[in-house]
Amino acid sequence: MPKYLIEREIPGAGQLSASDLRAMSQRSCEVIGNLGRDLYWVESFVTEDKVYCIYIAPDAELIRKHAEQGGFPANRISEIKGIIDPATA
Repeated sequence: MPKYLIEREIPGAGQLSASDLRAMSQRSCEVIGNLGRDLYWVESFVTEDKVYCIYIAPDAELIRKHAEQGGFPANRISEIKGIIDPATA
């Protein structure tokens, strides 16, 4: 199944409290459970004004549904075509 990088523009994301991040995480998991399909959240990275998420899904449309139902943006959804790291060298 494809893996995707989702860019979410959330102004002030880097200043969100642990409680805010927990609430966002809980909402995301709730929506994933309700969709009842093959959607897996791997991890997310919080920066100053964005959150970058890694998901495994059959297609980008399911990720868009997740974002709509969760009430958070999915400004850009990109299929990951490969992964490199120092071991690749």
